[in-house]
Amino acid sequence: MDLNLLRVLDALLQENSVTRAAERLGSSPAAVSRTLARLRRTVGDPLLVRAGQGLVPTPRAAELKEEVAALLRGCDDVLRPGAGFDAVHLQRTFTVQATDLLLVGLAGSLTERIHAEAPQVDVVFLPEAVEGGPGLRQGWVDVELGVLGHLDPEIRTRPLTRMPLVGIARSGHPLFDGRIDARRFAAADHIGISRLGKRLGPIDSALAELGLRRRTAVVVPSHTSAMMLARDTDLVALSLADWLPGTIEAMGLRTFPVPLDLEPLDLGMAWHPRNSADPGHRWFRDHLAASVLTPQDRTARAGYDRP
Repeated sequence: MDLNLLRVLDALLQENSVTRAAERLGSSPAAVSRTLARLRRTVGDPLLVRAGQGLVPTPRAAELKEEVAALLRGCDDVLRPGAGFDAVHLQRTFTVQATDLLLVGLAGSLTERIHAEAPQVDVVFLPEAVEGGPGLRQGWVDVELGVLGHLDPEIRTRPLTRMPLVGIARSGHPLFDGRIDARRFAAADHIGISRLGKRLGPIDSALAELGLRRRTAVVVPSHTSAMMLARDTDLVALSLADWLPGTIEAMGLRTFPVPLDLEPLDLGMAWHPRNSADPGHRWFRDHLAASVLTPQDRTARAGYDRP
């Protein structure tokens, strides 16, 4: 059945007048009269009959009044963006691709946020092993989080924040005995972080412009292993500014500004457009972004109060 027939029928049954129904619908009385004639043939009932100067519903019309109104409300709910979404009833698993450094910093606050509203939602974090691949397009990954690159052209993105790189070393490292300039920074033995085993990066390019080189004594695949290695040795690693301050302090580490002209890292999230309008996915993306952008959640969980 043409949904417009139900809308006209609803207006007629609410108004008991062709003229008022036409005004309600933004139509003409003649058009509503033609539709009423069609409705009468379809239903097999006159629906509205004349009584003096007005119209009154037949018993069949009276039966249909609430049923038609409920049907239209249901149709409107189905078609309205995000209709009927209530996070408390959401049962779903979201998959996020992120580095271990971002994961450690936000997984706790993210879990608390989503479980406060949706206790049956689970999150699976994947390493960057599928970075630059078809994970978003194929649906293996719901959201990619981090420094975005090598994305398919249709992928949607949202920039989140810019974070400078900082150096990190054990608290008693000789570097902290004086001012850390580019020469002293380059002279230290470094930890490279690369899941592909790369030894050179933007740090090396910036040092080369100053005529300096560093020794990358060890390459590890994750930031977590780099922090643990820096804790136990005189090797220097890199981290994100103001990220995990409580954890860094608890591990006996200190951060310091990298004495080079480096661009901050642009962190963002990416997802496939098929999920853009999905209310559950949009709800999850909002909480994921808030977990990245709200540092007090991370410091509070770490028991660390920043001055």
